[in-house]
This record gives sequence, C-alpha cells and structure tokens, in this order.
Amino acid sequence: MGRGGENYGKTENAGAASSKQETFPAWARDVKQCEEKYQVNRELGLPSAEVEKRRQIYGLNELLKHEPTSIFQLLLEQFNDTLVRILLAAAIISFVLAWYDGEGGGEKEITAFVEPLVIFLILIVNAIVGIWQESSAEKALEALKEIQSEHADVIRDGKKVSSLPAKELVPGDIVELRVGDKVPADMRVLSLISSTVRVEQGSLTGESEAVSKTVKVVPENSDIQGKKCMVFAGTTMVNGNCICLVTEIGMNTEIGKVHSQIHEASQSDTDTPLKKKLNEFGEVLTLIIGMICILVWLINVKYFLSWEYVDGWPTNFKFSFEKCTYYFEIAVALAVAAIPEGLPAVITTCLALGTRKMAQKNALVRKLPSVETLGCTTVICSDKTGTLTTNQMAVSKLVAIGSRSGTLRSFDVEGTTYDPFDGKILGWPVDGMDANLEMIAKISAVCNDAGVEQSGRHYVAIGMPTEAALKVLVEKMELPEKYASSSAPGDPRRCCQVWNKMVQRIATLEFDRDRKSMGVIINSSSGNKSLLVKGAVENLLERSSFIQLLDGSTVELDKYSKDLILQVLREMSTDALRCLGFAYKEELPEFATYNSDEDHPAHQLLLNPSNYSSIESNLIFVGLVGLRVGVASVFICIFCFLASV
Repeated sequence: MGRGGENYGKTENAGAASSKQETFPAWARDVKQCEEKYQVNRELGLPSAEVEKRRQIYGLNELLKHEPTSIFQLLLEQFNDTLVRILLAAAIISFVLAWYDGEGGGEKEITAFVEPLVIFLILIVNAIVGIWQESSAEKALEALKEIQSEHADVIRDGKKVSSLPAKELVPGDIVELRVGDKVPADMRVLSLISSTVRVEQGSLTGESEAVSKTVKVVPENSDIQGKKCMVFAGTTMVNGNCICLVTEIGMNTEIGKVHSQIHEASQSDTDTPLKKKLNEFGEVLTLIIGMICILVWLINVKYFLSWEYVDGWPTNFKFSFEKCTYYFEIAVALAVAAIPEGLPAVITTCLALGTRKMAQKNALVRKLPSVETLGCTTVICSDKTGTLTTNQMAVSKLVAIGSRSGTLRSFDVEGTTYDPFDGKILGWPVDGMDANLEMIAKISAVCNDAGVEQSGRHYVAIGMPTEAALKVLVEKMELPEKYASSSAPGDPRRCCQVWNKMVQRIATLEFDRDRKSMGVIINSSSGNKSLLVKGAVENLLERSSFIQLLDGSTVELDKYSKDLILQVLREMSTDALRCLGFAYKEELPEFATYNSDEDHPAHQLLLNPSNYSSIESNLIFVGLVGLRVGVASVFICIFCFLASV
C-alpha cells in the first residue's frame, strides 16, 4: 500500500507488511463471507474509528512515488558504452599531448586543440540527447496515476459520503459506482442496483469490449478476465449502478502491480542487439588499434633507445625522453585517426529521429537503443482485438433507407477521432435531413449513455467508445432546419443536447449478450411513449416487421429488403467495420401510462431482462452504421520499422 512520496520509507514498510499477508480471494467467496472477512455491514459501512485504524495499517490508496534517477547517474549511464569510453580516453590523451606540445604558443597551440575539442563536443551532444530522452521517459512512469479515480461515493457511519478523495479509501469501505465513474480501487461487487453492470477494463486487460459484472462467485484460480464479480482500479463504469466492497488499495491493486512491473522493467540493464554489436565492435577496434599503436611504437624504438654490445651483452644504454614522447604522440595520433569519432553521433542522431517519430504516434521510448530493437522484430504475438487497437471508435459509413422499399443510401463519414469537427459526411443532402435520417440521429443521440468532452486539445470519450462515436456522428449530421435555432452554434455537443431535450427517457432496457441490443423508452413532448433501439443488425432485423422510408412512411420489411440489408452488412464487415443497426417502435400499450413509477404494473416487466426481447419486437428498422476501430500506435510503429528493415 502506498502513502505517496512524502512518506516514501513508511510506504515501503507498509507495502512489505501487507504483501506478507495472505490474499483473501474475494471473487471466490460469497457476499456474506466477504462482509464477515472485512467486518463491515453494507448498509452502515465502516465506522470512522475503524477507518483510521485501517489507514494506519494499509496507508493511503495511492501508487508509489519512486525516487527519480538523478541527472548525475543519467550522465554516467551515457558513457557506459565501449566505443564512447574509447573516444573519451583518446580525447583526454589528445588534449594532454596538445597541451604539452602547445607550450610554445602561437597558431600551433590553437590547431592542436581542435581535434580533442571536437571529440569532446560530440560526446557532450551525445550525452545531452540521451539524458533528455531518458528524463522525458521517466515522467511517463507517473502516467498510470492519471487513470486513478480522484473521488468516490462511500458509505461510512451509516451515512453516504459523496466525493470522498479516493486516496482515503481503506479495505472494507462500501462504495457506490455509477455510469462514467472511474473505479478507485479493486473491489468485490456486493449488489447490482441496475439490471446489468458493464465495465470498460481495456486499460488493464486489453479487452476491446466492456465486460458485464455479476455478484456470483467464480473459481479461485480464475484470471483477471474471469473475475466477473470484481471491478479493478483504473477501469471505467460504462453501464449500470452497483454497490461494491473495497478489497485492495494502492500498490496491491492490479494496476499497482502493473506500475511495479513497469518500474522494474525501467531498471533493467539488458543490452539491445544494437548496443551489443557496438560494444563488440568497440572491443575489437580497441584490440586492433592497440596492437597497431604498440607495433608502430616498437618499430621506432631504435630512434629513442640505443645500446652497444660488449662481450655479447647490451651495454651503454642511451634513452631520449623527447624522442620517446614524439613517437608516442605519433602512435596516439594514429589511434585517434583510426577511431570513428563520428559514429556515436550518427547513431544517436538516427535513434533520436526514430524516437521522435515514435513520439508522434504516442509511443514512448525510454532508452534510445531500444528503437533499434523494433527493427529486429520478426513475429508479433497478440491475443485479441483489444491488444492491437486504441479502443477508439469512429463511424466511417452510414447506410439509410431509400425512397422506396428495396433501396438503400450510403454516406461516407470522414474523421477518425472524437472531435465533432474532424471531417464531414460526404454526399449529404443539400436540402437537409429527411425523416429517415432524423430518426437515425435521434436514436443515436438518445439511446446512448456515453458522451464526448474536450480535454486539452483533444476530445475524449466518456463511456463506451462505440456510443461516443455515435454521439460524434450526430454532431456531424447537424440538425434539421426546424430545430437549428434552439441550439448554440459552435457547441460540440449541441445536436445531441437538442435531441435529448425533445424527449424524456423514462426507462432503459440495458444491453445483454443474448439479444445484443439496447433500448430506451421515451416520452415525447406530445406525451406519446415510444421505444428507440440500437444493436446488432441481424438481431434487429429478426425482430423488425417494417422499415422506414426516406419520407418517414413505413412499409413492410419484405425478404428482398432484408436480404439487401444483410448483403450490405456483409460487405461492411468484410471491410473490418463494426456494424450497428437502428430501429424504433411507436406503439407501447403496456407502457402507455408508465412514468418511471415503481408501483406501475409495467415496471415489473423492466425488472426481468428476459422480457426485453418481447418488448423489442415488431420494430421499424431505419438504417445502420459501420464503425472503424483505431489501430494502436505502437504497432503502427513496429510495422513501419519492419517495412524499412
């Protein structure tokens, strides 16, 4: 558990103490056993006195703040290279000899220092680039903290505490989660307030779709994906409402373990293939140059060391220190000339350019030589879609119904981000939206729990990426002229806000994997109840009896129209598009007087998800969209490097 950087030593002690405790497999125990283990009642929560005791044991709910590498240590690491050390030694020797020879002054003194100064400059630039790169990468280790929740709704002393700082959570706290909340700690789901709960945990597991959660126990040896009754710190609620019990905080959470592994990996000193080759080259070069220099010096021994033979023995030795130094200078000059002093600079420049291109793709390189490792990649092993994607969706094609049965209209949608102003819809009707397109926009905006917000210079999704992409589509579709005056120009959410103001959502038929759709019952301004549905195209067609034409009229869904829609669906799926269909229903006799009243007979139908398929029957199909998922930038970089090798 962590207390943060201000109590670094205490944090380590607390973490060590907690790690020795046997982990309680809350996912394999029922709700009652979990409450007994953590000595808490879900209705009352923990008392304040108990919270303080546990905080002294477990610390704050924070990730560790590791001591950063000092600039001096980073500087030393830049010279941990055989070739660089050779250059440094050669530069020092050249400088000493230049100083010795230049005592006479004049132009000779200035020119003698040029070579060692150039070598020193190259080494300094090389070190600066390396230090800058590694310092920037060190900051990325703090990025995991940004996906932690800042606040949580907690029950303590029998009262609900709203917006409690997440760092103050302790094991045993009772937390309520809602749509859009970031999970503040690893928690066991105690009860579902809504009929279904889904969590986006791609940041932890790489799964491309939100995961449904339950209160049922799972086997003790289940992996993270199999722990359906657990929610994990750093993930996001995209659907539903539930009550949870905190089981792990700080560095003992799953995201905390990832943080530890990243820090351990950052301390690894394993050489890359490029560095190994350069070290081998430097060692061989040192050996060859050293042997040549010694040989040159020995060849000229007779010029500074002479002797006479008397009775077969050498005597009368004469040694000239000045000549010895002169020929030593020649040997050193030969060594300096043979060393490729420009090689480290060229390599560093090339790697720095590669790192810059990686950064443009939001991929971080901590050590420069690691860039070359990507070029050695021959096989990439991945498990599923979420591993290779950014989990960011964007609508690329919109298909609507034509003016008569058996005809379709197709529109290409530009843009790949959540920015509503990124691109436009090609071929859009010049006279504005017709009734069919209006219904598609209405369903996309209202039958939707997601949102899009601006964060700095970028737009980010709040909720499921698929639903956020539909909100962006609505903004690109603009508003019918009759509603345009009721919106604020320039607001990136104005169209969705207008559509939602026109109706009142009174019930939600949450998504489930059986019927593969989501529906909302709305109350229009006229007081009529209607149902808006989006989901898998095949499933909606099976439950649809009619289609809506361009002018808003409805006709029976015949076999030809159905086959035509399915053919378009296959073509879009072949183009790697994720497809969603839209439908609605105007007559809901059982909900004619329903207004979210729990005592109303229709409310009982909503409590059982098995009734949703019958409610979503005899639908009117209106169109479909194809969404494209963004490819992860790091793999784009890998493929680019492989293509260049």
